[in-house]
Amino acid sequence: MATDELVKTTTGIAHHGAERLPSVEIDSFNIEIKDEDGFLGDRASKGAFREILDRWRKPVRKSGEDPFGKEPSENISKKTLDDILIGDDVEASALVHSAIEDFAQELAYVTRRFLKTKAWAKTERIVVGGGFRDSRLGELAIARTEIILKSEDFKIDLLPIRHHPDEAGLVGALHLAPSWIFEAHDSILAVDIGGTNIRCGLVETGWKKAKDLSKAKVVTSELWRHADDEPTREGAVKRLTKMLKGLITEAEKEGFKLAPFIGIACPGVINADGSIEKGAQNLPGNWESSKFNLPASLIEGIPVIGEHDTAILMHNDGVVQGLSEVPFMQDVDRWGVLTIGTGLGNARFTNRRKDRDTTENGKKKGKENNKDSAKSDKE
Repeated sequence: MATDELVKTTTGIAHHGAERLPSVEIDSFNIEIKDEDGFLGDRASKGAFREILDRWRKPVRKSGEDPFGKEPSENISKKTLDDILIGDDVEASALVHSAIEDFAQELAYVTRRFLKTKAWAKTERIVVGGGFRDSRLGELAIARTEIILKSEDFKIDLLPIRHHPDEAGLVGALHLAPSWIFEAHDSILAVDIGGTNIRCGLVETGWKKAKDLSKAKVVTSELWRHADDEPTREGAVKRLTKMLKGLITEAEKEGFKLAPFIGIACPGVINADGSIEKGAQNLPGNWESSKFNLPASLIEGIPVIGEHDTAILMHNDGVVQGLSEVPFMQDVDRWGVLTIGTGLGNARFTNRRKDRDTTENGKKKGKENNKDSAKSDKE
């Protein structure tokens, strides 16, 4: 099947991994910058924080005063670390704060390098997503990084992503969809694929309440931790298809007007035909094979939704998570996303359609909205 024909068959709307979407131009994504120590992203990942924490534990471990005892640093939960930050053990809190400070310095170094690239020039705001953001220690690290950058005269806002990281990759899929989707439908199916989990969700557009999709929300979702099951590639696609069919049934039962559209967030560099060029090494089986195409495989399993042919659009997972912020970035022109997880996902956007806040404090308002949302998430 020719590439053009495959694109038409699997989406009917646009090509996968597109640089131009309805609301934004994607200036870059999945940049892999190296220095003398290797890939920069490895310096600001979840694993990097655990290594930093372990370095700070070593001196207190020798004196028998390690607050975590013999527990390996990679096994200490974010909740445990958050509890220590607000607990009565001052020395334990100081240890975690030391690790946060060092990690913030690393994140500032990495962010600085991104901002100095041509693709990230004139970036005004960066949102930080990924699992690390979903913690008090993550929020402190993000805030400290912003302070470091501003002390070096970088005019940049650095904020936790507004939606919960587990939902941002689903909500962001709405911004892959063409405008006709929203006229006659109130929901879509979204998929967020990761190296450990696959999450599927029914996403309500909220379009009648807000045309900018700022009222969108995940109605229900299903999580499969595929890393525990170690399935084959074909087994993973079969399970994913079953999850999506279950959501279609639930949408019908609940009376949703489900669009014949599935938005997919997937690691790696996504080619126009839906194949994956690189970056999918943590997924079950070989997803980078020229003989494998996820959108085409899903079309075979779910050829129609309702009475219409199924359309699918797939993009990089960092891009899709960032797209969840589109409604709240209309007071700036250029903005980016960093996702702190197993690695460091990244994408830079330039807004296409503007609904600029006409108040003098438009930019400040956008930032405060994110902070208020982050606060409400914690509550």
